[in-house]
Amino acid sequence: MSEPQADVELFVKAGSDGQTIGNCPFSQRLFMVLWLKGCTFNVTTVDMKRKPEILKDIAPGAQPPFLLFRGEVRTDTNKIEEFLEETLCPPKYPKLAAKNPESNTAGLDVFAKFSAYIKNSNPSQDQIHEKGLLKALRILDNYMNCPLPAEIDENSAEDETVSNRKFLDGDELTLADCNLLPKLHIVQVVCEKFRGFKIPEEFTGIHRYLTNAYKREEFVSTCPAKAEIELAYAQVAKPLN
Repeated sequence: MSEPQADVELFVKAGSDGQTIGNCPFSQRLFMVLWLKGCTFNVTTVDMKRKPEILKDIAPGAQPPFLLFRGEVRTDTNKIEEFLEETLCPPKYPKLAAKNPESNTAGLDVFAKFSAYIKNSNPSQDQIHEKGLLKALRILDNYMNCPLPAEIDENSAEDETVSNRKFLDGDELTLADCNLLPKLHIVQVVCEKFRGFKIPEEFTGIHRYLTNAYKREEFVSTCPAKAEIELAYAQVAKPLN
């Protein structure tokens, strides 16, 4: 038997055409959470240039993403995520919270360091900001390559020195990934386009992480098009004068 239509609707930022998914890591984060939960839901893209009537009726003054859950509007991304984890819970829906608390903070500095790097227009400061971004990426890479407690076999004579896990908290996507992956994807696209900077190959943990993410429909199908990300950052990414 198929599940009856769930009364869940996610409103996300629309792209430049007013219809496709726009560049918004918070929108993608919630889109991923709902997809991973496996519930029935609808996604509506909101064209902020036109300020549709639906916004005035449902969430006046709000910016996407926001959630309509059984007629009730929720507008705070963190609180929406908490609400979905509590409401769409086992046994019917999977629990998505990370088992290791460190997974929630891994890579936390990457997006802030990226923003400082991409917004800088002073050539003399470029190397400083690039070093800051590299340091944040290295910390994330170290976390990805460091085995989690579950990966260490106490009965084995050999120590597990490098992790082979697919994602932040193991081999399954968690809320931690829903938060970090959309941002990491933006970092990769924007840095290459506007600075000719690529995540160094030596960061094997990050590359393994991204390779596995790009194999997952829950991530790829919720991603904005590369052109949308580049368009969104065309005004933000300062040329080095």
